[in-house]
Amino acid sequence: MEAFNEIKLIKRIRKYPVIGWREWVGLPELGIAKIKAKIDTGARTSALHAFSLHPFIEQGKHKISFDIHPFQHNTNNLITCVADIVDKRLVTDSGGHEEERYVIKTPIIIAGQLLPIEITLTERENMLFRMLLGRSALRRKFIVNPARSFITTKKNRS
Repeated sequence: MEAFNEIKLIKRIRKYPVIGWREWVGLPELGIAKIKAKIDTGARTSALHAFSLHPFIEQGKHKISFDIHPFQHNTNNLITCVADIVDKRLVTDSGGHEEERYVIKTPIIIAGQLLPIEITLTERENMLFRMLLGRSALRRKFIVNPARSFITTKKNRS
């Protein structure tokens, strides 16, 4: 019986694509063709580097505009994004500091899939990755291989 359950588990797992601990992803509705993301199974929510946050209301909808430098060590490339606000949450970072963050929902392109995910907006200028992809976005969609990087984008790396 135990071997039968293992076989069922293996078959179920095989349907998920494998991604590395870091991958190039796209956020098409935000105008971000590619951004390097750390796949962070220790983080519940995904986070995106954002500054100059300006919440506003347009046609009765709560929205936010923000700027981003999508590539680390490059402040010449600036993208201004606009998204609907879906929530404002208190988030505890890895250092134990609490911060209230705006939450947006936007599609992400990863491993050839287009998936809607929630992302919190926070200042990450001094961090190695402009984006963290948390376990809520990964759950039941991918297997993470922590020994590999850029598995899904080997040919398009830069």
